[in-house]
Amino acid sequence: MNVQEIDRIAAAIYDAPLGEYIGRDGAGILAEHAANERLLKNNEFLYRKGETTNSFYIVTEGRLALVRERSEDAKELIVHVLEKGDLAGELSFIDQTPHTLSVYALGEAAVLRFKSDDIKPLITEHPELIYNFMRAVVKRVHSVVNVVGQHEMEMAQYILTGGRGRG
Repeated sequence: MNVQEIDRIAAAIYDAPLGEYIGRDGAGILAEHAANERLLKNNEFLYRKGETTNSFYIVTEGRLALVRERSEDAKELIVHVLEKGDLAGELSFIDQTPHTLSVYALGEAAVLRFKSDDIKPLITEHPELIYNFMRAVVKRVHSVVNVVGQHEMEMAQYILTGGRGRG
């Protein structure tokens, strides 16, 4: 990769919510050592439920759908839409478990791909960067848990009132 390409990728990483945690220097290190770009066509899968991948991704262009794929008796359900700056696949990347949802492009999209083999050396070479990356992931998990908890309370209230409102 040339210097301009590294700078462009570092800027994309820094502009993502992850950048708040790893800073400009961390974004530069990730761009130089661990990032490559992948383009996705409309409806192309980044990964599917049940797959184990060795990568996590940052959306740089377009949108990706997190979906619960169709079964014989159920329709596909879009659980969430990822947009520019959002992380994808980071939990499975960290714990090496299969993905619980599938992800595909809604129109043309692009992601930065970070492979495990490129990230692992950074653990000893740049431990603070990896620590800050982990902080960003944990913060995201806490946020999701809080939103789910709030929705659960709203649903319980709705059920308790017989569907007449929230209070």
